[in-house]
Amino acid sequence: MSSALHRILLVLCLVSLLLQMTAGGGFREWCIADEQTPDEDLLKALDWACGKGGADCSKIQVNQPCYHPNTIKDHASYAFNNYYQKFKNKGAICYFNSAAIITDLDPSHNSCKFETVP
Repeated sequence: MSSALHRILLVLCLVSLLLQMTAGGGFREWCIADEQTPDEDLLKALDWACGKGGADCSKIQVNQPCYHPNTIKDHASYAFNNYYQKFKNKGAICYFNSAAIITDLDPSHNSCKFETVP
């Protein structure tokens, strides 16, 4: 590839990143359960997030907007994200003993809204 083509591709990438940042007020990211993590490990991390971790897990309780789908993975994703958004500006990371990953795709569904904090 010629250097001129490299420069054009670089400029297009930078413009794309700038458009993403200005359209949504910056990069948005969510912390969700890694689909490859066994349910047993997700459950331990979910229990920690909703307990000692301090996540607000009220929305994944019965008759609440994020109860369905009623799976460990979905409940863990909500709890992990709630914890991460609540504490990321204080140094928290999306890890949960390797049970979580960062995504730039909004995991919200129906009336269940996953928060994002700049």
